[in-house]
Amino acid sequence: MLIFFTLVALLAPLLASPEFPMEPYKIPRDGFGPVPEPPRENHLFGTTSGQYDIYYGVVWGTRTAFKVGLIVTVGAALIGVVLGLVAGYYGGPIEEVIMRIADIFYSFPFLIAAMVLTTILGRGLDKVMIALVVFGWPLYTRFIRGEVLSVKEEEYIEAARAGGSSNFRIILKHVLPNTIYPILIQASMQIGTMVVTASTLSFFGLGAPQGYADWGQLISFSRNWIMGPSGDPFKYWYTVAIPGLAIVLFVISWNLVGDAFRDVMDPKLR
Repeated sequence: MLIFFTLVALLAPLLASPEFPMEPYKIPRDGFGPVPEPPRENHLFGTTSGQYDIYYGVVWGTRTAFKVGLIVTVGAALIGVVLGLVAGYYGGPIEEVIMRIADIFYSFPFLIAAMVLTTILGRGLDKVMIALVVFGWPLYTRFIRGEVLSVKEEEYIEAARAGGSSNFRIILKHVLPNTIYPILIQASMQIGTMVVTASTLSFFGLGAPQGYADWGQLISFSRNWIMGPSGDPFKYWYTVAIPGLAIVLFVISWNLVGDAFRDVMDPKLR
């Protein structure tokens, strides 16, 4: 399933050619009417409120999802891994300071904290990614610190110290390779979480600018049409179901990748 999304992202210019070549992520519009229009020949998934083309938004929104998920997860993981390695390996006051700072950030509800910081920074996907990284790194710090504490007293670490290896070399050559695999599993599962959170912020009007190809914003456009008119409650089902299904399948794909990583890397499951 993840291969499918990857192909869609790579082939987006062929699958949905931009009407505005200089702005490939800008969703084309077929007028300015507020009432969504059903799927038809020129709009395979129909149009949402404001006559934004849902098909184009879903296809190019796949690129947006990959960009947000990968950048946020890699950024948060890098910060968290570095701080967790330092805290776990050196211990003492350094560990105390790093972990208390991590606890402070971790104590805030993730979505609410990201929402507040995005509001302060201003609307935009770059602001969303900054907010998600700022409040996402403590998870990796706490996780890898625990791994380091269980590894640093192993005999091969003591042998490296006795051999005159520097702390930096021990961390880089011995500690990190033996603690990074659980982080890779956690990160692969967090990609989907970050995409859902970014979509939520876009739904509330804090994420992508209006008209930008983003799944959360597509659902936001449909908020007034989630329930159809009396007697036909599912008349505008496509405005919610199609981008919502894209989010669900994307998240499931990364969770399956995380499960596969765990099965391969966890010796207890072999």
